[in-house]
Amino acid sequence: MKKFKFYLIGFIPGLILVFFILNKKGASCSGYLPNSRVIAETLSKEFKYSEEVKNAMAINKIDEKFIKDSIITQGKVDFDRSNAQQKPCPTYIITYPEKNPKYEIGFEKCEETMTVNSLKKLK
Repeated sequence: MKKFKFYLIGFIPGLILVFFILNKKGASCSGYLPNSRVIAETLSKEFKYSEEVKNAMAINKIDEKFIKDSIITQGKVDFDRSNAQQKPCPTYIITYPEKNPKYEIGFEKCEETMTVNSLKKLK
């Protein structure tokens, strides 16, 4: 029990110190989660749209900016329905917004490009 008390005496202040140092530097672990990594990699690629998606964009009055800035950036990757291990280009499904999704896109992420293959309005 004595060792445990000594451990806590050092651990708790150390944890608080690290928390405040990392918080001031703006560091966070959010970029390491699978959802964040897929989104960051996707946004760094050249975007292409299938003809089906271009038609759906026109019907639903959605532009490329909305797809990039809202659906992909703030969306949630559905890993259960995605095929992240597919070679050479994994496919993903993103729903937006996270709660009560209204849009769903399916895309293929290759080395140089990202091709949006489907766009659905859910509600």
